[in-house]
Amino acid sequence: MPKIGLISLGCAKNLVDSEHMLALLRDAGWEVTDDMAEADVGVVNTCGFIEAAKTEAIETILETARYKQAGRMKGLVVTGCLVQRYAEEIKSDLPEIDVLCGTGSYESITDAANAALGGRKAAYMADMAAAALDGGRDRLTPSYTAYFKIAEGCSNTCAYCIIPKLRGPYRSREMDALLDEAKGLADAGVKELIVIAQDITKYGLDLPEHKRLLPALLRELAKLPFTWIRLHYLYPDQITDELIDVIAEEDKIVNYLDIPLQHVSKRILRAMRRPGDGETFSALLEKLRARIPGLVLRTSLIVGLPGETEDEFAELCEFLQRERLERVGVFEFSPEEGTAAAGLPGQIDAETKQTRRLIVEELQSGVLDEFNLGRHGTVQTVLAEGFDEDETLYFGRTYADSVEVDGKVYFASGAAVAPGDFVPVLITDSLGADLLGVRKEDENHDLSE
Repeated sequence: MPKIGLISLGCAKNLVDSEHMLALLRDAGWEVTDDMAEADVGVVNTCGFIEAAKTEAIETILETARYKQAGRMKGLVVTGCLVQRYAEEIKSDLPEIDVLCGTGSYESITDAANAALGGRKAAYMADMAAAALDGGRDRLTPSYTAYFKIAEGCSNTCAYCIIPKLRGPYRSREMDALLDEAKGLADAGVKELIVIAQDITKYGLDLPEHKRLLPALLRELAKLPFTWIRLHYLYPDQITDELIDVIAEEDKIVNYLDIPLQHVSKRILRAMRRPGDGETFSALLEKLRARIPGLVLRTSLIVGLPGETEDEFAELCEFLQRERLERVGVFEFSPEEGTAAAGLPGQIDAETKQTRRLIVEELQSGVLDEFNLGRHGTVQTVLAEGFDEDETLYFGRTYADSVEVDGKVYFASGAAVAPGDFVPVLITDSLGADLLGVRKEDENHDLSE
């Protein structure tokens, strides 16, 4: 039985693709190994979204290729967005790669692995829009957490974004298939279901019903024995009153929403080919907070879009100071070839972009400190994930903390805690983005011991 190793880079949506590929490989008789030195074939599933992701992908490819000289590896397969974006360049510039597999060809992964095992060069680059949306999964997340991809691709035309060219147009999965998968995940013991797509609010609009089906889907998911249902990402102009009602009424849907705003200046947003402005965003946030008690909001922002003035940047900072969003990810504009924004006049120098990012991060650090201070003395339900490096404290996440992007809660417990347990934790202190506490039953425990 040949062995295969897989490295998955990039976003959660890419991770789900990796899980599908692993399931196909196992079904075909491949043994999956975590040790690339033991693999007969290596697979790297890449991200190609921005420059930093491309650099990481290339470094990982070259590092994995060394096992062809130092280990038993006979071939290397590279899949994903980097392949879809730069297939021809990769063929000429990275001879270490044996087989390419684009984002429309994940179902060909077994053929790709067999070709690599046999020492053959090949490329599988099928139509992205025709790629299968359903299939088995060999999950790479902990047993208690699973990503749940409800749609593929994107039909938005944001000026800075290359994703439609890497993933194809927006395609919703059929609800029956989604519910069958969700039931299987619940039966497997998943407690936290993370609903993902490039834009989950558009789910269903491309199906024959031509309706926004996310509220109906969430109602059905809430009937299943999950503890938490988490939502990523909701575009601000697509959030309806019906959707807000579902989130507010269904206890299993955590009061944590990831809403990418990207900016608040109307001129900058139009240059990005996005709707909205600071005033409409403030009205939306006010409505959400009024109707969803305890709501925690995350957003992503881009600074340094070509032509962004000091006044427009100041407008963004004033919005953040006023709205006090609990979670903010800020990125410097990356002029990606093939995007409209890469050719805009008024490109901003790297030093200015970095300075603006650091200013936003400093502003947000104060908001986060204030938010965490307000949680001191409260009891939070924590999804336990394991021990810290010193194996002295357990750690986990509250509803306000999504996987990898937010902080953790480190807590002492006199009783054993298993990963996947939900534990009441009295919050006693905070350190940066993280919280410290003690299991409620053990609240007299001295954390300094």
